Amino acid sequence: LMWSIQDASHTLALQATRLLDEAPLDAAPSVADLAAKLGVSDRHVRRIFEAHIGVSPLQYLQTRRLLTAKQLLTDTQMGIGEVALASGWGSLRRFNAAFAEHYRMPPSALRKATGVATGNAIHADQSARSLPKDSQNLAQASSSVLLGYRPPYDIAAMLSFAQTRQLDTMEYVVNNDHMTLTLRSFSIKIGQNMHQGWVRSSFEPARNALRLEVSASLRPALPAIIRRTRAAFDLDANPAAIDAMLGAHFPQQAGLRVPGALDGFEVAIRAIVGQQVTVAAGRRFVQRMVDAFGQDISTPFPQISKLFPTPEKLANTPPEQLGALGIVRQRQGAIIALARAVAAGEIDLNASSNALATIEQLKALPGVGDWTAQYIAMRALRWPDAFPAGDVALHNALGVRGEKQPARAAEAASQAWRPWRSYAVLRAWARLPLQASSGVKSSEKAEGEGGLLGIGLSAAKDAKVTQRTQKNT
Repeated sequence: LMWSIQDASHTLALQATRLLDEAPLDAAPSVADLAAKLGVSDRHVRRIFEAHIGVSPLQYLQTRRLLTAKQLLTDTQMGIGEVALASGWGSLRRFNAAFAEHYRMPPSALRKATGVATGNAIHADQSARSLPKDSQNLAQASSSVLLGYRPPYDIAAMLSFAQTRQLDTMEYVVNNDHMTLTLRSFSIKIGQNMHQGWVRSSFEPARNALRLEVSASLRPALPAIIRRTRAAFDLDANPAAIDAMLGAHFPQQAGLRVPGALDGFEVAIRAIVGQQVTVAAGRRFVQRMVDAFGQDISTPFPQISKLFPTPEKLANTPPEQLGALGIVRQRQGAIIALARAVAAGEIDLNASSNALATIEQLKALPGVGDWTAQYIAMRALRWPDAFPAGDVALHNALGVRGEKQPARAAEAASQAWRPWRSYAVLRAWARLPLQASSGVKSSEKAEGEGGLLGIGLSAAKDAKVTQRTQKNT
């Protein structure tokens, strides 16, 4: 199996916990399901949990449910019954019993002790002031939680990355000395139910935290959104451990995080559309897709009125409709092929996926080469060791572009940065001057020629893949 190339036992444990973390809390996979997904025996799944985590899979799942419930009780105004259901308990009675056994108090006592109602009213008022005046009619039924991170954290760099790619009617980013927030529409499927609404994230640097706020319509999905938000903003990174490996090569960059995604499919589509064009041009093409194929959504914010197109929608979109938006034929095929694979459940673009196997699945699609697959792995799959060796901007940053085989030279240099090569790539891109040596204006740089303002130049190999595909079809 592909994951056995690395430390098999550790990788399996990480993969198993991610599968549990990404699954709906009320429909988590059994040990047998985990074993089948990982290609090992039930006994081996239990063995790796005991060896690497110190608990059984059931104990891990129960602890996760209790921690989720505790956060919802202390940070939100959700009813106790609503908290029980959202955190995966089938009945209020079982939830109360498990909570009392673990914390030596009933859920109501914890809520009373924290005074959550007063706290939330304060946060809602502060949050409302962070938006333009015409957006202060925020729905009172929203819920917010505080998500911590380890400092240092380069907030400006993270939000600059998001702001450069902001899609009107779907996203709104503010990044200045007085305000740092992102607001966007979002849809997520939990079990058989689709939930749609808005998500807002604002940094509270004095507390080393990010405040996440969701619309009432997304409350049932709040635990899943918390996990995805932590991944999107890379809140779980350990800067000290990463900098211990990279600091000698990339000093004074410990605060850089790898931008993730709430929606892995969305990132993958953006990566495909953005091949071989400037960041601004890629954003324009994706904006046209949102305008043409995104579902309308009603929110309290005039900036937010559309959802990103679903895999099912793009899977059934005629190629000529994509062509009418200015998207070239090679990209049309790649978009539709990816959308069909995701809609059919053949490719899973989230952190619980096997990164190495998913990269190979992506590269098997028409128009997707190694650069695109590695970039998707870096952001959507949250693989810390992704490395687009063919990236031209990376070659420039590492000083290997003049080598006879720059990709091989970059790959060789990267071995010293394992297992944090995704972070090394971000640090290398950040080294690049704002104006690329090609003479392209800073606002029109090709992908990857602008450090954090770019996502890495889609390697020429990706273009050759699409050309070969066209010739063979």
